[in-house]
Amino acid sequence: MDVVIHPYAELFAGLPAPAYRRPIIEGLRMYRTILVPLDGSPRAERILPHVEAVAAPGATLIFLEVLEALPPHAEAWAPSTYAEAAAHRAGEVISYVETLTAAYRGRGFQCKGLTVAGPIVATVLAVAARENADLIAMASHGRTGLGRVFYGSVAAGVLHRADRPLLLIRAQDE
Repeated sequence: MDVVIHPYAELFAGLPAPAYRRPIIEGLRMYRTILVPLDGSPRAERILPHVEAVAAPGATLIFLEVLEALPPHAEAWAPSTYAEAAAHRAGEVISYVETLTAAYRGRGFQCKGLTVAGPIVATVLAVAARENADLIAMASHGRTGLGRVFYGSVAAGVLHRADRPLLLIRAQDE
Protein backbone atom coordinates (compact mmCIF):
# COMPACT_ATOMS: atom_id res chain seq x y z
CA MET A 1 0.00 0.00 0.00
CA ASP A 2 1.40 3.42 -0.96
CA VAL A 3 1.80 6.13 1.64
CA VAL A 4 1.82 9.79 0.73
CA ILE A 5 4.47 11.76 2.60
CA HIS A 6 3.83 15.48 2.85
CA PRO A 7 6.80 17.51 1.57
CA TYR A 8 6.99 19.39 4.90
CA ALA A 9 6.53 16.30 7.10
CA GLU A 10 9.37 17.27 9.40
CA LEU A 11 7.48 20.45 10.40
CA PHE A 12 4.61 18.31 11.71
CA ALA A 13 6.69 15.88 13.80
CA GLY A 14 4.97 14.90 17.05
CA LEU A 15 1.45 15.83 15.92
CA PRO A 16 -1.32 13.17 15.79
CA ALA A 17 -1.30 11.00 12.65
CA PRO A 18 -2.18 13.56 9.98
CA ALA A 19 -3.53 12.77 6.56
CA TYR A 20 -0.10 12.84 4.92
CA ARG A 21 0.86 9.67 6.82
CA ARG A 22 -2.35 7.73 6.15
CA PRO A 23 -2.52 5.22 3.33
CA ILE A 24 -3.96 6.61 0.12
CA ILE A 25 -6.64 3.94 -0.08
CA GLU A 26 -8.15 4.92 3.27
CA GLY A 27 -9.49 8.14 1.80
CA LEU A 28 -10.98 6.37 -1.22
CA ARG A 29 -13.20 3.89 0.67
CA MET A 30 -16.21 6.15 0.50
CA TYR A 31 -18.80 4.66 -1.83
CA ARG A 32 -21.86 3.25 -0.08
CA THR A 33 -23.82 1.93 -3.08
CA ILE A 34 -21.90 0.62 -6.07
CA LEU A 35 -23.47 -0.69 -9.26
CA VAL A 36 -21.28 -3.33 -10.90
CA PRO A 37 -22.45 -4.26 -14.42
CA LEU A 38 -20.98 -7.59 -15.52
CA ASP A 39 -21.29 -9.88 -18.52
CA GLY A 40 -20.06 -13.11 -16.95
CA SER A 41 -16.60 -12.91 -18.46
CA PRO A 42 -13.32 -13.02 -16.53
CA ARG A 43 -12.41 -9.69 -18.14
CA ALA A 44 -15.51 -8.01 -16.72
CA GLU A 45 -14.76 -9.47 -13.28
CA ARG A 46 -11.39 -7.70 -13.19
CA ILE A 47 -13.25 -4.69 -11.79
CA LEU A 48 -14.10 -6.58 -8.58
CA PRO A 49 -10.84 -5.97 -6.63
CA HIS A 50 -11.16 -2.27 -7.45
CA VAL A 51 -14.74 -2.26 -6.19
CA GLU A 52 -13.61 -3.81 -2.91
CA ALA A 53 -10.90 -1.16 -2.60
CA VAL A 54 -13.27 1.83 -2.90
CA ALA A 55 -16.32 0.40 -1.10
CA ALA A 56 -17.07 1.85 2.30
CA PRO A 57 -17.36 -0.67 5.14
CA GLY A 58 -20.76 -2.38 4.88
CA ALA A 59 -21.37 -0.92 1.41
CA THR A 60 -24.09 -2.26 -0.86
CA LEU A 61 -22.82 -3.87 -4.05
CA ILE A 62 -25.36 -4.28 -6.82
CA PHE A 63 -24.30 -6.89 -9.36
CA LEU A 64 -26.12 -6.40 -12.65
CA GLU A 65 -26.15 -8.48 -15.76
CA VAL A 66 -28.25 -7.21 -18.64
CA LEU A 67 -29.93 -9.68 -20.96
CA GLU A 68 -29.90 -8.05 -24.36
CA ALA A 69 -32.52 -9.32 -26.77
CA LEU A 70 -31.46 -11.18 -29.88
CA PRO A 71 -32.30 -9.55 -33.19
CA PRO A 72 -35.99 -9.86 -34.19
CA HIS A 73 -35.16 -12.03 -37.21
CA ALA A 74 -33.68 -14.70 -34.90
CA GLU A 75 -37.06 -15.35 -33.30
CA ALA A 76 -38.85 -15.34 -36.65
CA TRP A 77 -36.38 -17.83 -38.08
CA ALA A 78 -36.72 -20.47 -35.32
CA PRO A 79 -39.18 -19.43 -32.59
CA SER A 80 -38.96 -22.59 -30.47
CA THR A 81 -35.16 -22.69 -30.60
CA TYR A 82 -35.03 -18.98 -29.77
CA ALA A 83 -37.32 -19.39 -26.76
CA GLU A 84 -35.30 -22.35 -25.46
CA ALA A 85 -32.00 -20.54 -25.91
CA ALA A 86 -33.33 -17.39 -24.25
CA ALA A 87 -34.65 -19.35 -21.25
CA HIS A 88 -31.37 -21.26 -20.92
CA ARG A 89 -29.32 -18.07 -21.10
CA ALA A 90 -31.54 -16.35 -18.52
CA GLY A 91 -31.07 -19.31 -16.15
CA GLU A 92 -27.29 -19.18 -16.54
CA VAL A 93 -27.20 -15.44 -15.92
CA ILE A 94 -29.40 -15.64 -12.82
CA SER A 95 -27.23 -18.43 -11.41
CA TYR A 96 -24.05 -16.45 -12.10
CA VAL A 97 -25.38 -13.30 -10.40
CA GLU A 98 -26.66 -15.28 -7.40
CA THR A 99 -23.28 -17.01 -6.97
CA LEU A 100 -21.40 -13.71 -7.11
CA THR A 101 -23.84 -12.09 -4.68
CA ALA A 102 -23.42 -14.92 -2.16
CA ALA A 103 -19.63 -14.76 -2.44
CA TYR A 104 -19.52 -11.02 -1.68
CA ARG A 105 -22.03 -11.30 1.15
CA GLY A 106 -19.50 -13.66 2.68
CA ARG A 107 -16.93 -10.86 2.47
CA GLY A 108 -19.04 -8.51 4.60
CA PHE A 109 -20.85 -6.53 1.93
CA GLN A 110 -24.56 -5.97 1.55
CA CYS A 111 -25.36 -7.35 -1.90
CA LYS A 112 -28.12 -7.33 -4.44
CA GLY A 113 -28.11 -9.32 -7.64
CA LEU A 114 -30.13 -8.11 -10.62
CA THR A 115 -30.79 -9.61 -14.01
CA VAL A 116 -32.63 -7.19 -16.27
CA ALA A 117 -33.64 -7.46 -19.93
CA GLY A 118 -33.09 -4.48 -22.21
CA PRO A 119 -30.54 -2.47 -24.14
CA ILE A 120 -27.31 -2.62 -22.15
CA VAL A 121 -26.26 1.03 -21.79
CA ALA A 122 -29.78 2.35 -21.15
CA THR A 123 -30.45 -0.44 -18.64
CA VAL A 124 -27.21 0.18 -16.72
CA LEU A 125 -28.02 3.88 -16.44
CA ALA A 126 -31.66 3.25 -15.47
CA VAL A 127 -30.66 0.76 -12.75
CA ALA A 128 -28.02 3.20 -11.43
CA ALA A 129 -30.68 5.90 -11.11
CA ARG A 130 -33.33 3.59 -9.64
CA GLU A 131 -30.93 2.14 -7.05
CA ASN A 132 -29.39 5.57 -6.32
CA ALA A 133 -25.87 4.22 -6.91
CA ASP A 134 -23.00 6.43 -5.74
CA LEU A 135 -20.71 4.84 -8.30
CA ILE A 136 -20.88 2.70 -11.42
CA ALA A 137 -17.84 0.42 -11.59
CA MET A 138 -17.07 -1.58 -14.71
CA ALA A 139 -14.34 -2.99 -16.88
CA SER A 140 -13.86 -2.12 -20.51
CA HIS A 141 -13.02 -4.96 -22.85
CA GLY A 142 -10.70 -2.59 -24.66
CA ARG A 143 -11.94 -3.25 -28.18
CA THR A 144 -10.55 -0.98 -30.83
CA GLY A 145 -10.93 -0.63 -34.57
CA LEU A 146 -13.45 -2.91 -36.27
CA GLY A 147 -14.28 -4.75 -33.05
CA ARG A 148 -15.51 -1.52 -31.53
CA VAL A 149 -17.38 -0.57 -34.70
CA PHE A 150 -19.20 -3.92 -34.91
CA TYR A 151 -19.77 -4.59 -31.22
CA GLY A 152 -19.88 -1.04 -29.89
CA SER A 153 -18.55 -0.08 -26.53
CA VAL A 154 -20.79 -0.38 -23.52
CA ALA A 155 -18.18 1.40 -21.40
CA ALA A 156 -18.04 4.35 -23.81
CA GLY A 157 -21.83 4.54 -23.90
CA VAL A 158 -22.06 4.60 -20.10
CA LEU A 159 -19.18 7.07 -19.85
CA HIS A 160 -20.84 9.56 -22.19
CA ARG A 161 -24.27 9.34 -20.60
CA ALA A 162 -23.64 8.72 -16.89
CA ASP A 163 -24.80 11.34 -14.41
CA ARG A 164 -22.76 9.95 -11.52
CA PRO A 165 -19.15 8.88 -10.88
CA LEU A 166 -17.82 6.05 -13.01
CA LEU A 167 -14.89 3.81 -12.18
CA LEU A 168 -13.69 2.32 -15.43
CA ILE A 169 -10.72 0.02 -15.89
CA ARG A 170 -9.39 -1.43 -19.10
CA ALA A 171 -9.23 -5.18 -18.66
CA GLN A 172 -6.19 -6.61 -20.40
CA ASP A 173 -5.66 -10.17 -21.53
CA GLU A 174 -3.34 -12.08 -19.26
